[in-house]
Amino acid sequence: MELVFDRGTLLLRGNLGGAESLPAVLWDPRVRAWRAPACHYRELIHELGRRAVDFHDGVSLQQLAIPPPIPIPELRPYQASAIAAWDRLGRKGIIVLPTGAGKTRAAVAAIALTGFRTLCLVPTRVLMAQWVKTLAEAGLGPIGEYGDGRRIERPVTVATFASALLHMETLGNRFDLLVVDEVHHFGFGSGDEALEMSTAAARLGLSATLPEDENRRAALGVLVGPEVYHASVEELAGRYLSAFQVVTISVGLTPSERVAYDAEMLVFRPVCRSFFEAAPRASWSDFVSAASRSDAGRQALSAWRRSRAIVGFCAEKRAAVGDLTLRHRDARILVFAADNDTAYAVAREHLVQPITCDIGPAERTRALEFFSKGELRILISARVLNEGLDVPAADIAILVGGSQGAREYVQLVGRVLRHAEGKKAIVYDLVTRGTFEVRHADRHRRALASS
Repeated sequence: MELVFDRGTLLLRGNLGGAESLPAVLWDPRVRAWRAPACHYRELIHELGRRAVDFHDGVSLQQLAIPPPIPIPELRPYQASAIAAWDRLGRKGIIVLPTGAGKTRAAVAAIALTGFRTLCLVPTRVLMAQWVKTLAEAGLGPIGEYGDGRRIERPVTVATFASALLHMETLGNRFDLLVVDEVHHFGFGSGDEALEMSTAAARLGLSATLPEDENRRAALGVLVGPEVYHASVEELAGRYLSAFQVVTISVGLTPSERVAYDAEMLVFRPVCRSFFEAAPRASWSDFVSAASRSDAGRQALSAWRRSRAIVGFCAEKRAAVGDLTLRHRDARILVFAADNDTAYAVAREHLVQPITCDIGPAERTRALEFFSKGELRILISARVLNEGLDVPAADIAILVGGSQGAREYVQLVGRVLRHAEGKKAIVYDLVTRGTFEVRHADRHRRALASS
């Protein structure tokens, strides 16, 4: 019998009695062979060995170069504990650390510890460039890159999620350690194939906050492994992260804004309430999917989007942003908006640099450098700076959008928590009275206390 890697899956060719009871295998009549997802490679090898099956392993590519050996970097106590827990529990699992706590350094330690060929997956091209730089500085270079027009394979390679999905059918059996940054993006079907198509037995997931949905957590447990270590913001603040204060500023709607908001809610609420009464365990994404299939549902979603636009940058928020930027005229400030329209409105009104998906990488890099040096005092972002990107100079955050989920909220707060001597960060959360933002703010505070 022969076991081979075939475009992101495993094929078992030859005669094998009882093959249907092997882990995750299905009969593929097109090629008259048993097939299984590549992620079950080690399980299959173990089970075939247990059954004393004589087979040829054509999956593992032993002749590939391995990364240069490097010493495990000096780690903070919690980083060392996290990697020790991951190693002890079979080198498969998720480490949850707050933004700014050094998740990338923990990944470098995992690569150094194992000495394995490693594929690191990241959500964006911006993060890919940051990871390539960090890994090269650790002595693991030259580093391969898949994304942003580049296809370069090395013993340690970084790929965007999108590029990994496109190329895993050829890369899937070329790495023994899979590192997944911002792993919370997986576990709900979309893009999960990128992890299923890899034979890597060692898997390390990194995140500041895992999804609350139990089904997604269970899916992540299968794809990457269970949560093996968790440190909260409160545990690390003041020593490894900057001390910080969250200030909630309550704002109101003008009479005309209130009329418009209430009108949109009259369209949205009955449809939303009816759906969740019928399916109390459903998620928001389930509602969006169901609503998209009816005229009433589509009207409700449109009304919801318009209500967010009304609340997102209402007149009192506009005034509050002006007051706060003036009050902290000597600080470096990050303003977070829920969408590009709001980001550009703030940028025009205060003549500050926007960082959005429309801004090219060269301009974005230049803006961050100027911000770090103090030549730019304020940056306004619509989601681009939400995850992963290192912005060590910021000490004030103004959260304008208010529509972020709990996970995104914790990450935004983390943007200003990178440690600096004597620094105390302030996070201003602008919350509109009498709107969905009040409920979200309560959930955000609870998430921050436990993350």
